[in-house]
Amino acid sequence: MTELLAPHSLAAHAGVTSTSGHDALRADIRRLSTMLGRTLVHHGGPELLDLVEQVRKLSREGGPQISRLLSGLDAGTAVALARAFSQYFQLANIAEQRHRAAELAATHPGGRGPLRRLMERLAGEADHDAVQAVLARAELRPVFTAHPTESSRQSVLAILRRVADGLDRGASDDALEALVELLWQTDELRPGKPTVADEARAIGWYMEQLGRGAVPELLGEYEREVRAAGFTVPPDARPLALGCWVGGDRDGNPNVTPAVTREVLELYSDRALRIHEGLVEELIGELSVSTRVIGVSEELRGSLARDRRALPEVHDRFIRLNANEPYRLKLSYIQARLANTRTRTEHVAGRDYLGPDAYVADLAVVDRSLRGHLGARIADGTLARALRTARALGLHLAELDVREHSRRNHDALGAVYDALGELDRPYADLDRAERTELLGRELDAGRPLIRRHYGLPDPAADVLATFDLLHEMQHRYGPQVARTYIVSMCQGVDDLLAVAVLAREAYMVELRHDPRSSLDLVPLFETVEELSQAGPLLDALLSVPGYRQHVRNRGELQEVMLGYSDSNKGAGITTSQWEIHRAQRQLRDVGAKHGVRLRLFHGRGGSVGRGGGPSAEAVASAPYGSVDATMKVTEQGEVVSDKYSLPALAHDNLEIMLASMLEATLLHQSSRWDDATLERWDEAMTVVSDAARAAYTGLVAQPGLPEFFTAATPVDELGELNVGSRPSRRPGSGERTLDDLRAIPWVFGWTQTRMVVPGWYGLGSGLAAAREAGYGPQLDEMGEWAFFTNLLGNVEMTLAKTDLRIARVYVDELVDPSLHPIFDDILAEHERTRREVLALAGSDTLLARHPVLRNTLDVRASYLEPLHHLQVELLSQRRRTAEPDADLQRALLLTINGIAAGLRNTG
Repeated sequence: MTELLAPHSLAAHAGVTSTSGHDALRADIRRLSTMLGRTLVHHGGPELLDLVEQVRKLSREGGPQISRLLSGLDAGTAVALARAFSQYFQLANIAEQRHRAAELAATHPGGRGPLRRLMERLAGEADHDAVQAVLARAELRPVFTAHPTESSRQSVLAILRRVADGLDRGASDDALEALVELLWQTDELRPGKPTVADEARAIGWYMEQLGRGAVPELLGEYEREVRAAGFTVPPDARPLALGCWVGGDRDGNPNVTPAVTREVLELYSDRALRIHEGLVEELIGELSVSTRVIGVSEELRGSLARDRRALPEVHDRFIRLNANEPYRLKLSYIQARLANTRTRTEHVAGRDYLGPDAYVADLAVVDRSLRGHLGARIADGTLARALRTARALGLHLAELDVREHSRRNHDALGAVYDALGELDRPYADLDRAERTELLGRELDAGRPLIRRHYGLPDPAADVLATFDLLHEMQHRYGPQVARTYIVSMCQGVDDLLAVAVLAREAYMVELRHDPRSSLDLVPLFETVEELSQAGPLLDALLSVPGYRQHVRNRGELQEVMLGYSDSNKGAGITTSQWEIHRAQRQLRDVGAKHGVRLRLFHGRGGSVGRGGGPSAEAVASAPYGSVDATMKVTEQGEVVSDKYSLPALAHDNLEIMLASMLEATLLHQSSRWDDATLERWDEAMTVVSDAARAAYTGLVAQPGLPEFFTAATPVDELGELNVGSRPSRRPGSGERTLDDLRAIPWVFGWTQTRMVVPGWYGLGSGLAAAREAGYGPQLDEMGEWAFFTNLLGNVEMTLAKTDLRIARVYVDELVDPSLHPIFDDILAEHERTRREVLALAGSDTLLARHPVLRNTLDVRASYLEPLHHLQVELLSQRRRTAEPDADLQRALLLTINGIAAGLRNTG
């Protein structure tokens, strides 16, 4: 790991690691838990608090007493008990986030955060022109998604943020206890399944807070550090932008229709305009500069004359007050245009903004005039913040990605071709090679394929409506509003050519006359099989003349998305990580061959089993040359609240990612190891991967594994938790299988029971097989390889959160004895993996290098145990009842919430 990234280790990502930070955290938790105890007495009497303590004590002791106690509780008491333990973890988590932010800030003495340390290195080590070229095109884009792993309601999260604010301000016990009381009186469970618009409002809140705070503040810091190192940030640079899937992810979610996408885009735009209007209002109050004292630019005077013709009512209203205050007058015109943009039905030039460019241009006129008339320090204040915000957010807040299954695009084209009657057999009967040839010819021909005045066949109407909407929104809010179309289950060149043809029909791709394209077409490689063919597929795709012209139209940039969840579910963590690493190498080499720059989009989840873990280490462990100034990464589920609830944590996370991306681009373009060393490590890693995959697939292919998983985990109850608009299972043919189950509930179920199989299973067998095959020396050498150490570190953390003693309670109480041998296999592989990981770490204890963190996890485990016992009892009761009592169901869902909070992740 590089010196730059060393402070942001896996342990720091997981929690507070210093002794002083741990002591301060424990003090805050004691304070809040004491308030929670008083609240329990206030609402349930002393007997409720006594019950909580009794359950804690008996859970630690184990034995039959805890089962007897819990089985005798009525459902209402079970609800109160589950809420008590769940709210303890909610309060502990927000306190930990606060102290994690403080601890990370303490690692930057004298303000030497990751960006400053990087710029100091670049000034001494990198070529000046190379750095400038990267700064001109750098762009980090975290993409916020609505994957159903955030089990806490926004109402609850809002109260917890107020608790953190109170702790920061030194609020009185009375003020904090009022918030704890409010938390107890707030329902943790959603009353119904959220709509897509509900999800958009929830994720939009986070993005709006980032747009108001962390984004412009970090961009200001970025500019200062770049200048201090002797470089410059080009005026049109956009080093940080926000992305989003909520409202655009159509794959597997029938609720995302074109109408819903329009509603969501309007919602995001409204939030962006509110941010801009607030900044402009602030500037009107600040910029009292008078022409009686100092001059202004001719450019500004000319713009005011044009503004008067376009918006005479604004001139008439403000000229008397601002006759000698031209900046205030100019900003009043800007304010009016923003208001008109919000309410317009159609664009009127000069009266509203069609996209962000004209808004940025108006602010820039003010900026240049101030700087040209002794006002640079004034311009560096709120005006500079407004400009940074405008460039980063546009008029849309976040760039919306659209994702669709490849089959749906082919179905749409099939309906069109079959209606035309040009083919000698139905489109669906063509093989991939035939479709590739047909669609390649179609792109070259340039004709209108769809005769819209005849109407569209049903399978094509909805898909074409999405492209039409994207075209319309780009013209309404600017081309950045939605310019990415991701194709899931992309397994052939024809899957991308189909989208290119459809986009051409919506006037978004033109390859012949006046070549232009306003949409990035992005293959998503999800399964191990798709990842292994990513390089050859991209090579073939870029060899199609029409598609190559499209990439040329997009500035010689091709985005590729790598999926972590499905590859893990299908082949296990070891093979998933190895195939993603190898795919990045392939894609890097293919891009270089064709003279095309790549933007890799990493579709990581929150848990290690879905690609989660510290972002900096993930970037540092990528193959050399695979990061090229731009990067996208998903932020999903509970990760969003964990990273972005508090402004300090949000700033730190974004700074780490931005610095990591720039470091990988400028300082990791060649291998740190010679070819012979990499070949040895690759050979050993392939042996590890093959054996790990065999072990993992041997487990999931066992007869009875679906029944074991369903019985041992609360996966069937996840759908009743109302955490997302997307179904937890893919559309199937009736009989439920593991193949139908999405990766998220797969990880969720294993995590709730503390088996956490997707986060470690198979690695032990892989490492043992490599040692037995004589690769022991190579494995020891590979401790210097960032990819390998990142894999081991993430697995070690997951093993520390795994507790098979608790898991055995689930198995013994809920699973048919005939299926218990499956658990014996899990026990054996767990011991094997633990032994192998510790051998490579040179330790006999997990997290031995992080004793404070290990202690924190042990404390959490002691409070989690009662929830696990309660969940097992409630699952047992529910499955014995045809129609469970509403309170029983509620208590069960509360245990799911509480365990998710206690582990700080779900799926």
